[in-house]
Amino acid sequence: MHWGSTIIKLMKQLNNDIWHSVATQSDKPKVKDQKSKFAWCLTGSGHYLKESIQLLDKMPDTDVFLSKAAEEVLPMYGYNLDDIKLKHKLFRDKTYSSVPVGALYKNGYHTVIIAPATSNTVVKCALGISDTLPTNMFAQAGKLKIETIIFACDTEPTVITESPKEWVELKPRKVEFDNLALLRNFEECTVVETVSELQVILDKRLKQFGLNWIEFSS
Repeated sequence: MHWGSTIIKLMKQLNNDIWHSVATQSDKPKVKDQKSKFAWCLTGSGHYLKESIQLLDKMPDTDVFLSKAAEEVLPMYGYNLDDIKLKHKLFRDKTYSSVPVGALYKNGYHTVIIAPATSNTVVKCALGISDTLPTNMFAQAGKLKIETIIFACDTEPTVITESPKEWVELKPRKVEFDNLALLRNFEECTVVETVSELQVILDKRLKQFGLNWIEFSS
């Protein structure tokens, strides 16, 4: 009886130690892989494209993902893909299955940014359509609980935007606002409407990962 009671006590103690260990580990904050980066997606929007790229160029540890529309539009606004490659690793929309998205599964990215995002991109994200590289990045990031930031374009009744040759006044439709409202309800997704809002949330994410903006000497 003496040995039996001793064994029972030891087993209870061991069981308590195991549960304490499991509980302690579950309370620890999850740390992202240090190799993880920001993934910045460019779409075919020219609205605040210049301001978005200015922020992009100051971002450390950031890879760039282009839609086919972005690849067409960038040269119209004076941007050369070779110049972007000098600062960032570049992925182009060249495959039907959006092969570059696979890096998300390997903890390659902790944040996905779509800036600026066309109305076409917004509605596809809101309705679960993923037939471009940026929309595929959004869909898979959501399924993996990876934080996504979307800088939407058509957010005001009147939008003054810069086309390749002139300034244009646009009147977004009700459907654009409806799609935007749908997108705001997505988990792990933050929608911003201005360049300043984008900068603030990027600054917050940088600090979360112990990073700083890249400063260029004049």
